[in-house]
Amino acid sequence: MTSLTVPGLPFPLVPEGSPPCAAEVSPDGSLRLTGRGGTDLFADPAGSTDPLPDAGRLTGVPPAGDFTLSARVGVDFTDVYDAGALLLHASERRWAKLAFEFSPQQRPTAVTVVTRGTSDDCNSFETDERALWLRITRAGAAWAFHAATGEDAPWRLLRYFSLGEHGERDGAEPVSVGFLAQSPLGKGCTAGFTGITFAPGAREPGSTGSGAREAGGHGQLGSAGTPM
Repeated sequence: MTSLTVPGLPFPLVPEGSPPCAAEVSPDGSLRLTGRGGTDLFADPAGSTDPLPDAGRLTGVPPAGDFTLSARVGVDFTDVYDAGALLLHASERRWAKLAFEFSPQQRPTAVTVVTRGTSDDCNSFETDERALWLRITRAGAAWAFHAATGEDAPWRLLRYFSLGEHGERDGAEPVSVGFLAQSPLGKGCTAGFTGITFAPGAREPGSTGSGAREAGGHGQLGSAGTPM
């Protein structure tokens, strides 16, 4: 697989990382990823991981300017740290992920990781839902991660940060965006992404919006889609 076209995205997705993930796009535009066992993206702040773990993923370079990318993410949870995620990726040590992950307490959890040299790891909230709406917003040099628990639930701001790409226009590696399924301790994990929506423009990163099914458009944040 050299590239993959997903309806709703104005750019192709290219497979990266190792071992590669299995990917399938449905006629309705949903994406299904299966990551192999032992896959993860994490640069331990304790410095104990050498080489760094890796995971197959699908990413692409978005058009220039502000945007939002949202999707409803469902995961076949089996083992701790199994996850499906929206991903920002510039290099091996400069990336961030917004994940729906199975916590050590064996609870579906909204988790974020921002990596600038080494990774942090933030568990935001648990949920009883089978899927979670996730949203990435780019506003100038800043990024925001939001999550919502249902179609009519407000977006919750989880992270507001920079990857330090201020010199991007001077030749630095551009930031790709995309999708990830990981299974660090398990034998593999499948994640489904429905209602994938890319919308040019962005609200103020702290804005929560009126609900995850809000219509897309300039200055609006796209629907995270229909149930899986």
